[in-house]
Parts: sequence; structure tokens; C-alpha cells
Amino acid sequence: MAAKNPYQTYQNNSINTASPGELTLMLYNGCLKFITLAKAAMEQQKITEKNENIQKAQAIVKELMVTLKPDADISTHMLAIYDFVHRRLMDANVKNDPAMLDEAAELIREFRDTWKQVIQENRIQQFGTEGGQA
Repeated sequence: MAAKNPYQTYQNNSINTASPGELTLMLYNGCLKFITLAKAAMEQQKITEKNENIQKAQAIVKELMVTLKPDADISTHMLAIYDFVHRRLMDANVKNDPAMLDEAAELIREFRDTWKQVIQENRIQQFGTEGGQA
């Protein structure tokens, strides 16, 4: 039987087969996507759409917060930054301020880029190549 929506099947398979590191990267990318959509909706004065996308970005930030390992020293610092991003998203939603969305996006982008670099370095150490295939 053929899949009803091949793209959805692909997405589900990508999530189900991703490593924990790749899942974190997906969360960062998703958060950035929802912030971008929220900003566009804000500019078009689509209040409901803006609110929904900001709430999705906030949910991702909350998920990132709960996945931190409490015993790691860096987690305390990351938690504070995630909390700041979460508050900026709330304030941007209430005040309808695109600059606050930009500020939140920049911090998430920095985390994403750093995380992406860590994944690439791990692949090089594990497999001797960036692509994961020897």
C-alpha cells in the first residue's frame, strides 16, 4: 500500500532514526523556523498565526530546557540562556516586537551552529569523515 503522504512518512522516519544529537539539532532548526514564521505573521498583522508560531517556539525551548543534564556545569549557563530566550519570546508576543524575536533567534542560531559543529566533529572522530560514511 502506498503512503498517503510521502513527505510526512519521510519526516517521521527521519525523527525515528535520528541520534539524540541530531534530534537536538532538529529542535534548534524547528525553533528558528517557528520564530521566522512568527515574525512574518507579525509583519502581516496575523495575530493568531503569530501567537501559534511563538507558542511552538516556546514549547521547543521548554523541551531543550528539560533535556539538559542537571549535573553538568554548562547546563546551569544554558538553562539561564534558554530561560532568557523563552521570556523574550513571551515579551515579543505580548508587545508585538520583531526585534525581540530577532534577539531570541540569534541566540538559538548560535546554539544550533555550535551544536552542528559538535556533531560534525563527532562524526569525523567516529568515521573519519563528515558524512558519516567511511
